[in-house]
Amino acid sequence: MISPMIRLMRPLMRLIAALLLTAAAGGARAQAVDVTPLAAPDAFTATGRDTGLPLTLWRGASVATARIVLPLLATKPLTPAGQQLARRVLATGAPGPAGAGIDPGLMAARAGALSAVGDPQAAATVLARAPGLDRSPELARAAAELALLAGDDERACAISDGLSSGRDDIYWLRLRAYCQAIQGKTAQAQLTFELAQTQARDAVYGRLMAVKLAGAGNPGPASLRNGLDFALSRGLGLDLASAKAAPAVAAALAGGEPKAPASDVSVLAPALASLGEAMVAGQPLPPGGVSALIAAASEADAKSRGKLQAAALLAASLADELAPEDRARLAAFTVAEGKAPAARNLALDEAAHRKLMGETALLALWTLADAGAAGPAVADRARIVHALALAGLAPEARALAVEGLLTLK
Repeated sequence: MISPMIRLMRPLMRLIAALLLTAAAGGARAQAVDVTPLAAPDAFTATGRDTGLPLTLWRGASVATARIVLPLLATKPLTPAGQQLARRVLATGAPGPAGAGIDPGLMAARAGALSAVGDPQAAATVLARAPGLDRSPELARAAAELALLAGDDERACAISDGLSSGRDDIYWLRLRAYCQAIQGKTAQAQLTFELAQTQARDAVYGRLMAVKLAGAGNPGPASLRNGLDFALSRGLGLDLASAKAAPAVAAALAGGEPKAPASDVSVLAPALASLGEAMVAGQPLPPGGVSALIAAASEADAKSRGKLQAAALLAASLADELAPEDRARLAAFTVAEGKAPAARNLALDEAAHRKLMGETALLALWTLADAGAAGPAVADRARIVHALALAGLAPEARALAVEGLLTLK
């Protein structure tokens, strides 16, 4: 027989059970609502280092442009300010342009470019998070080259040994011969070396590797075309300073953390010094400074007109706004047009006005890579400075402007 007390407690127990079920269901619904699926990783997702740039960096950018520009940065030298721009943009971890996907070639090109512009540590960090290193010859080669440039031959050889695809490509034959040689497997190394030279003869690699195998002889001058040449030349005790280094090798030889370009604006003329100091300090340009420079350039004599007009153009490209009279004077300047193609300039202007940060940077770097270590023409530089400032890359815009002021003759 059920006691009166139990009969009285039954409604309360049913109420408690109902409340518990409701809370559990509500928690499940809340959990389902709070979970946001993450974007799929791609060639740009891995972070090389903290740069302060937003996750929207590559929004609206063209993956086709990235496929063109990144390999250029690995082979063509940039000015110090151009390297600063490339390092900051390429080290940023952010969802890449639409269509980038997990593309081993694109990821390898990103790492190669980072290494070439002076940030091999960021490149190594990106590659450390790359999936399928053993299945992608492109990714593996980028990682092996970084290891060789860092003096880590053991790591480079381990990457070569672990590769499961493309092992018979010429790069891996050459690296395998080197690894076998430093591991004391001289007979195997000789056979691999001969196979590599039969498949694709390389005179420079041939003379260096022949002496490495023989243990004696004249290897000739050092070669710094790539990490493997660097490792051979270093191991043979050759004079590395006398050889012309590829960008990635030069960056490895420089060593240390990447630094912003040194800009000694004290050498500038008084009319430019205050503007240069503000640019270096990241401060707004002095009130009236740009207007005064534009006025001076428009009234200068024939001897100094060219330099002053070029300087005024660079300063004006950073100005937030120009007065009507300044625009009129600027329009009358005779600074020669640059060398960048008109269509690329149009694309750069469009990307900048749409504030597409990554796209603007890539198009700017394309022109900077074409210009090489000497830097772009003043007109090209001014357009790039203005575009970067509009797109939100103000520190890099200022660095390029100061660099331009310091290179004016």
